[in-house]
Amino acid sequence: MRISPVIPVVANLLLAALWGLSVFAGWGFEAFCSDFGCADRLDGVVRLSSLFAAVAACCTVAALLTPVTRGDKNRFTVLLAAGVAAWVIAEGILFAGGLIVR
Repeated sequence: MRISPVIPVVANLLLAALWGLSVFAGWGFEAFCSDFGCADRLDGVVRLSSLFAAVAACCTVAALLTPVTRGDKNRFTVLLAAGVAAWVIAEGILFAGGLIVR
């Protein structure tokens, strides 16, 4: 059984949107913080999470925009899978860190 490449692409985009809304739109602060001190502590968690988000974004962009990668299905799949894994780690750090700093 072969999985359509659309599924990991959509997964990458949805995870990127979730991470971006959690960080930039304030969803993370609303979910985990009730005082200003918590917001400062959550900032450190966001910075750690952003390292994995940057890796995920690079993997996703490389898979989608590089002609060599798009031509090779194995490289395309590996980069998209690495992107999904990095997005999940970034979200996990954001969630676990948010619970800790609460």
